[in-house]
Amino acid sequence: MFGAGERYFARSCNKNKSSEEMQIQHQPIHSPWGFKRGTYDPCHTISVRFSDDMGVPEEAVDLGGPRREFLRLLMEALPKSPMSEGEEGQLNLAFDSTAMREDRYFIAGRAIAVSLVHGGSPAGFLSPTLFSCLVDGPELAKPVLEDVADIDLHEKIKRVTEGKSLEDLLATTEPLEEYLANAGCLRPLQRLEDKNLLVDDILMFQVIHRVRGPFERFRDGLRTLGVLDKIQAHPESFRPLLCWSPTNLTADLLDSLFTIRLSTVGSNRRSAEEVVVLFWRDYLTDAEDQEGTQNLRTILAFATGANTVPPIGFDPPPSIEFLHQNYDSGTTSKLPIANTCINCLKLPLHSSYIDFQENMDFALGNTQGFGIA
Repeated sequence: MFGAGERYFARSCNKNKSSEEMQIQHQPIHSPWGFKRGTYDPCHTISVRFSDDMGVPEEAVDLGGPRREFLRLLMEALPKSPMSEGEEGQLNLAFDSTAMREDRYFIAGRAIAVSLVHGGSPAGFLSPTLFSCLVDGPELAKPVLEDVADIDLHEKIKRVTEGKSLEDLLATTEPLEEYLANAGCLRPLQRLEDKNLLVDDILMFQVIHRVRGPFERFRDGLRTLGVLDKIQAHPESFRPLLCWSPTNLTADLLDSLFTIRLSTVGSNRRSAEEVVVLFWRDYLTDAEDQEGTQNLRTILAFATGANTVPPIGFDPPPSIEFLHQNYDSGTTSKLPIANTCINCLKLPLHSSYIDFQENMDFALGNTQGFGIA
């Protein structure tokens, strides 16, 4: 997201009294540079317009869908940044000199805060240690061996912890002498019990002290809109939003998010729609059975621009409509149409489940961003 040589997409930003407009170019990797501008006001609603590679903007007016998609893509890109390290879903801050020089840690913190407040996806990738630093301060943090992303260093520390005698301790710390000296952790080892303090010192340096500067700027970014104060006041409410936790998105939950807008009872249209409603629910069940949460997240993103339910919910609530014959052209669409601006999914009318399933699969697999399949 923030690497050298990558193209950034914030083409232009214009401010008025109530909104911030961002014209954004679809890219595999995204950057929140608009959040850095001196004229940017996080209290204002973000209005997003996507453009193609030639800079031609899409026609969609942002009533929420483009903003949610932008924030979702941003939250997906942040953990891939060189500013973070560790296992997927349990990331700590890494030290990146370019990111420090360009104040990207602050931008990342601000982006997370803005996403939470403005209806975007939650971060969901902070490690418990990093979350603890935000809530209680880095001085009280208790980093663990799993927080060390450097594989070679991780193995050396592990060997130290496994030592059974003073001789083992001296032998396993010898390869670490230069590191210990640079980290300020070099100490006389006179008994086996000294290894516990030594390991604690190494973990504190590697995970906490080494990235103290980046952490301070990241934390400052999270102060945007008072989000950090709320995190510290209600940590258990924010923990599942900022730290990874098993998702609970199911076929039943996804179905319940949508209000189905049916035609008049007894009409021919109503009969055809009721058949498709059954297909829709079978499709959600099959998606859950085949690939679990990932398929359901793809369906939700197609319809709303967000692949998770935002912390503040959807506005407006998602709805389902149906694609009847177009009287002007005399044709009926075989593919679904999504209007993410108003969270409306329009389903095609098919008489067989196989046809419905194949066309839904084609749409989901061949649509990038929001709009029409």
